[in-house]
Amino acid sequence: MTNRHLAVDAWESLFRAQHEVFTEISDDFRDSDLAQAEYDVLLTVTRAPGMTARLRDVTSLMLVSQPSVSRLVDRMVARGLVTKCADPDDGRGALVRATEKGAAAFRKIATQHARTISERMSRLDEDELRQLRDLTSKLRGQDC
Repeated sequence: MTNRHLAVDAWESLFRAQHEVFTEISDDFRDSDLAQAEYDVLLTVTRAPGMTARLRDVTSLMLVSQPSVSRLVDRMVARGLVTKCADPDDGRGALVRATEKGAAAFRKIATQHARTISERMSRLDEDELRQLRDLTSKLRGQDC
């Protein structure tokens, strides 16, 4: 059986570390044309083949509700960052595609954001980074 006190201490440490790191890396978006949530959508979409992803796949990777993601994507369509159309393979679904404007906005901030993340995570060596990745995947119920 897991030591309850140790489990709570570990959770609190993980939670506080996540909050502090997230606060630091969020500074990358302070003077950006993209909000962090828009960046997250474009991260998923630009990594997909043809810079096109199913809306449900975008939603599954975000930490907000499906209606919130749908409204966010609609605002991004209005700003010209993505297009949205019916999924020809799933009549109930939608496809989201990055526009050139959206992909350029993503690239503009992605390099700096990756640098900020890398600098913060450089406190860990490569073995520790792998271990952190594997442990957090395990906590999320995913295979390593």
